[in-house]
Amino acid sequence: MPRYLISFDEGSMTFPAEDLPDVARASMTVVEEARGAGVWVFGGGVQDREPDVVGTDGSVTRGLFPEGKAHVGGFAVVDVPSREEALRWAARIAVACRCAQEVWELMPEPEF
Repeated sequence: MPRYLISFDEGSMTFPAEDLPDVARASMTVVEEARGAGVWVFGGGVQDREPDVVGTDGSVTRGLFPEGKAHVGGFAVVDVPSREEALRWAARIAVACRCAQEVWELMPEPEF
């Protein structure tokens, strides 16, 4: 089955701080439902506010790509039979997290 990355940009969750416990509970409910449905692969929030960028020469720079405007705030990877199914899970996550989600189809793992 295809795998999809469902993600949102850091800063997209703009609800009041006192709503965080409700959002966390709603999000975990969707995660548990996805696990129960057998489609959950992996996911979570992103801890770092500034990533390390490793160049092809091995150099390490702290911060976003120079042309980057935002970075991932959280993500989920689901293994579902169709893009439509991934969009349905993204909609559930969007409601729980109270922010829009991007959906990306991941390339299949190469067979060696």
